[in-house]
Amino acid sequence: MIHGRTSRRDVIKGAAASAAAALATPALAQGQGPPVVVIGGGFAGADCARTLKKTNPRVAVTLVEANPTYSACPLANAVLAGLRPLRAQQFDYARVSADNVSVVIDRAVAVDPKLKIVSLSDRTRLAYERLVIAPGIDLRFDALAGYSAAAAAVMPHAWTSGEQVMGLRDQLEAMDDGGVVVISVPVNPARCPPGPYERASMIAWYLKSKKPRSKVIVLDAKETFSLQRQFQKAWAELYPGLIEWVSLSDGGNVTEVRPATKTFVTDFDEVRADVGNVIPPQKAGAIAHAAGVADRTGWCPVDPLTFESALQRDIHVIGDAAIAGALPKSAFAAREEGRLCALALARLLDGKRPAQPKLASTCYSLVAPDYALSISGVYHPVSGQFMEVEGTGASSPVDAPRSLRSEEANFADAWFKTITREVFG
Repeated sequence: MIHGRTSRRDVIKGAAASAAAALATPALAQGQGPPVVVIGGGFAGADCARTLKKTNPRVAVTLVEANPTYSACPLANAVLAGLRPLRAQQFDYARVSADNVSVVIDRAVAVDPKLKIVSLSDRTRLAYERLVIAPGIDLRFDALAGYSAAAAAVMPHAWTSGEQVMGLRDQLEAMDDGGVVVISVPVNPARCPPGPYERASMIAWYLKSKKPRSKVIVLDAKETFSLQRQFQKAWAELYPGLIEWVSLSDGGNVTEVRPATKTFVTDFDEVRADVGNVIPPQKAGAIAHAAGVADRTGWCPVDPLTFESALQRDIHVIGDAAIAGALPKSAFAAREEGRLCALALARLLDGKRPAQPKLASTCYSLVAPDYALSISGVYHPVSGQFMEVEGTGASSPVDAPRSLRSEEANFADAWFKTITREVFG
């Protein structure tokens, strides 16, 4: 044993301990328990933070979100049609904060998995025992020639923000009757698989009522899509000749866009638009890549029992960013993931084994104000990934009466009010 002097290793360890003690951790300053940081305040992250705090009040929960107002994606396509105001999609974090979650409005820019530190853009550093990343998606601008953040001002994606949704709506309103709206759809995985086809439907409803000589062209990088038979039957009934869907084999794969002329270049052709809506390929949000939890696919593999990253210990990934087997990237599923991750964390922090999770997902798609479709399923872990429980998958019948379509539209509205009240209200 060495007495009377301090080794270099001891100095380094002491400095690290002092630095860690100096980190800003709002909940710890209140004298509470182990710190958990949640990055991302969407359906997954906000619900995870609130559920964890309610389940184990000792846990010091900090929610980090870059924007003070969250713009919800479900039903946002109705904003394009003028059926909903944007404010109906927007929510703040007052109720989350009222549940004793420390809400920090700032952008997480880095994660050190070894030191367990989250760095924010204002240079604040937050220590964590467990970290939850719920960053949603980022758009892969580099995956489509000619498209960029700047080009999105001309050919909006309207896929991640209220500002973009309003930009696309403004262009639709300014378009002359007889104009052509072109929507490009990427391959999966992507957020809300039925979303582009709901969008085509809502735009068609607006055009039918306001600009009936116009049309919508959907250029699709896929050969088939979710609820295809139901959507196409509805289009034939409600919007005959107004929506043209072009599959991969028919030349729907967009390889380049030219914003100056609003032109979509496909494998076989060039399609000129009066209004161009580019939905580009997607990946997990940027902080997931900075934290080292995204793999070469651009998404984040997780353990379905706890949502812990397969690449970094003590970091959990939930919501659209996660690779979750058959589980779709939907708001319903994201909220369920947030809740189940919180319950798993509460047990892990108490040294207990998490319970076997099972979760549901239902996705509603509006085709007209009084006409909606749905698809649902129940999922559980099988061989390291989520699989649909046999016999639980269901979708709107192809030949359902209009009364059922109208009922599902009411269900969609009621579901949105319920989930947003429970997560943000």
